[in-house]
Amino acid sequence: MKHDSSLRLHIPESRFRPGDVPDFNYLDLPKAGDAKRPAIDAKASQTRDLAYGLVRVIDDQGVPIGPWDPKLDPETLRKGLRYMLQTRVFDDRMFKAQRQGKTPFYMKCTGEEAVSVAQALAINRDDMCFASYRQQGLLVARDWPVFDLMCQIYSNGLDRLKGRQLPVLYSVREAGFFSLSGNLGTQFPQAVGWAMASAYKRDTKIAAAWIGEGASAEGDFHQALTFAAVYHAPVILNLVNNQWAISSSQGVAGGEETTFASRAVGFGFPGIRVDGNDFLAVYAVSRWAAERARSNHGPTLIEHFTYRAAPHSTSDDPSRYRPGDEYQHWPLGDPIIRLKAHLLRIGEWDEARHAALTAELEEQVDTANKKAQKLGVHGGGPYHDPSTMFEDVYKEMPWHLREQQAELAHFKEKKP
Repeated sequence: MKHDSSLRLHIPESRFRPGDVPDFNYLDLPKAGDAKRPAIDAKASQTRDLAYGLVRVIDDQGVPIGPWDPKLDPETLRKGLRYMLQTRVFDDRMFKAQRQGKTPFYMKCTGEEAVSVAQALAINRDDMCFASYRQQGLLVARDWPVFDLMCQIYSNGLDRLKGRQLPVLYSVREAGFFSLSGNLGTQFPQAVGWAMASAYKRDTKIAAAWIGEGASAEGDFHQALTFAAVYHAPVILNLVNNQWAISSSQGVAGGEETTFASRAVGFGFPGIRVDGNDFLAVYAVSRWAAERARSNHGPTLIEHFTYRAAPHSTSDDPSRYRPGDEYQHWPLGDPIIRLKAHLLRIGEWDEARHAALTAELEEQVDTANKKAQKLGVHGGGPYHDPSTMFEDVYKEMPWHLREQQAELAHFKEKKP
């Protein structure tokens, strides 16, 4: 058969460019309450609609409806609101610190706070989290002091990582927060391996991991899903589809053709697409996935459908590749505003309490920030002793590192 046209490639492009007026009417967003909630032992084939739909709980009037409504008590709702608001206040303060030259780098999670905070409240505190650099809300929700995070950001004398990590790449063993890596794809296979080890030891702890949609185009993603599926690893795999991977739209990673959650179906376990700006929906889906993993029914891939309101990092200028007001047009709103509206509607919150909470958190963050800066900021010292470079490399320092550390100490003593 003769063909009249030559072959051509399809190059995904973002729908809106700087200067355009964003219009998200093209999104097929199901109504809140429409998604069915299957049993936790459901087969992948029974959850197919969840991979292509969107689990939503809070409707446009702030009313939780449908089978996914977790029916949380007011105290838990207020706790979730507090943690999300605290995360945003912390982000804003650290962003300013970077602009003031006190740290070279920072990454905000504005608009994505529910992704981490809601899941932190839905899983157990001793479950291990393999986060990306936009899940600082996990540590906030586990009541880890922001002062400690600030010391790492400033690389001062109390930086627990001793100046070895890029700011925001935290590692907090005590809070079940695995060391961050700038190459996000690695978090998935490491989480699966940790979960497999937990099951092998007959433990009760599960693992949860987070990556962005861009990292799903890497081999690590597919290798992790293969192992998770084959061995029924007790793990929650969170893919945060915030529409942008640095300056590339989600279409470059494959989101133009299908949902990211649908990739799990081919591996044989459930994929669920959830409204990432709906605190109740994220909590409910996370709870379902955690119960499934803890009951030995295997992994779940959760696609958090959200939007990255802030720049990718302080090194990024999003106005060069997207309209400056695109976030204001995002149809799923802001997670903090939506949860606040729900609490107001049920009479468990008011504007005065919200203003008081905001002021309280701002004062707490500012106090911690001043305390951390007194210990030093990035580039201003005091610096960690060079001998610390030999520490924390092995569980027990081997003989050759002990020799090198002693040699360094001897050189320092002889130096005038």
